[in-house]
Amino acid sequence: ISTAGLRIECFDVSQMQGSDVVGSMVVFEDGLPRKSEYRRFVVRGATDDVSALSEVLRRRFSRYVEARMATGEVGGVVGGEVGEEAAAETSRPGVDPTSGRPRRFAYPPQLVVVDGGQPQVNAAAAVLAELGVDDVALCGLAKRLEEVWLPHEAYPVILPRASEGLYLLQRVRDEAHRFAITFHRQRRSKRMVASQLDSVPGLGEVRRKALLRHFGSLKRLAAASVDEITEVPGIGRRTAEAIVAALRSGSQSGDTGPAA
Repeated sequence: ISTAGLRIECFDVSQMQGSDVVGSMVVFEDGLPRKSEYRRFVVRGATDDVSALSEVLRRRFSRYVEARMATGEVGGVVGGEVGEEAAAETSRPGVDPTSGRPRRFAYPPQLVVVDGGQPQVNAAAAVLAELGVDDVALCGLAKRLEEVWLPHEAYPVILPRASEGLYLLQRVRDEAHRFAITFHRQRRSKRMVASQLDSVPGLGEVRRKALLRHFGSLKRLAAASVDEITEVPGIGRRTAEAIVAALRSGSQSGDTGPAA
C-alpha cells in the first residue's frame, strides 16, 4: 500500500462441517485493536470458508458503498453514476448529516486482511471488484508458513520472521480468529442447549421462554439446580429433574470445538 495502514480490518470465518457458520471483523487503528468497531456476522447462505468469507465481505462493503453514495462521493459505486448535485454536496464522508454520528461501516480501511491463502484472497478481491471498491489494499495471511498472499499472484510474499509488518499481520489475524471462534462457540452452545430442552417431555414453548426469562441465559439455566429451576412458575420438580438430566447429558457428550 502507498500509505501507512492507519486502519486495518481483518476477516475470518469459523464453522464446523458447514453448521453454525459465522464471520468476524476486527479493526486495528494505529497498530492497536479498536474493539468498539468489531463486528460479528451470522452466515446463512454459505457452508464453506471461501463462500462464507465472500458473503461477509459483501455485506461489510455493501454498507460502505451505500454510505459513499449517500454522502455523494464518486467512484467505485454500484448501481450507476452519482449525479453531479450529489457529488457536490459538502457532507463529511462517513458522518450521518442528521445525527452527526459516524455511519456504521462508512469508514474504509487502508488495508483488508483475510485469514487464509490464495483462494480466500482471490475470493475477497472478486467481491471488492464486484462492488467497485478500488481504494482498499488487500492481502491474506496463511497459517502454515505465515505466507502473505496478494490478489491474483501465483506465489506468496515471504516476510522475514522478525519483520514488524509480519508481526502486526499476525496479531490482526490471530485476533480475528479468536473473535470468530468465540462467537461460533457461543452460537453452537446455545443451539445445543435449546436442542436438549426440546427432548424434555411436557416442556413446551411457553415454559421454555419462562425459563429463559427467569435465568436470563441458557448458560445460567444449564448451571442451575433442580430447586432453583422449580422456582420458575409452572415448572414442577419432575420437569426440573428432567431439564437438569437433559442438560447434563448434553454437556458430557463432548464438544470438539469448531474446525476453523
